Amino acid sequence: MIIKATEKDIAKIQNLAKESWNSAYANILEQKQIDYMLDLMYSESTLKAHFGNSNYQYYLVQEDEVFLGFIGFEFHNEPDTTKLHRIYFLKEAQGKGLGKKALEFVKTETEKSGDKRLTLTVNKNNNAKSFYESQDFKVYDEAIFDIGNGYVMDDYLMEFFFGK
Repeated sequence: MIIKATEKDIAKIQNLAKESWNSAYANILEQKQIDYMLDLMYSESTLKAHFGNSNYQYYLVQEDEVFLGFIGFEFHNEPDTTKLHRIYFLKEAQGKGLGKKALEFVKTETEKSGDKRLTLTVNKNNNAKSFYESQDFKVYDEAIFDIGNGYVMDDYLMEFFFGK
């Protein structure tokens, strides 16, 4: 089940982010960088700002009354483009098809918004890239983003077009 999140769910989102990131990035990033990025991207003030932006959407993914993941995306991030900022699941959610369902949900919501393109970034060493490719996303560029504190994100930029 995919449930719209509200500001009351900030602590849930923070906990899911921490647990999923520590699993997903353990072999990709140093723990210090994971902790820095979690503090930067999932602070209460950052999440409150997202909830204050009507184009930014958060949803929780639940199965059998247990929250297993979350998604965060932003309509009209660029002209005719929705950006998938966050899609994370706990380790025990893997292999259940929840990522595919969540991505289909984001695609549906993107189409409803009138946007024609869905973008995301994925770490160059993250196995999730092959998942996105299996869902018809294509790499359109690469980028290195300086996120401060001596850290960078070295990512593939991926896109999906509707109606193609």
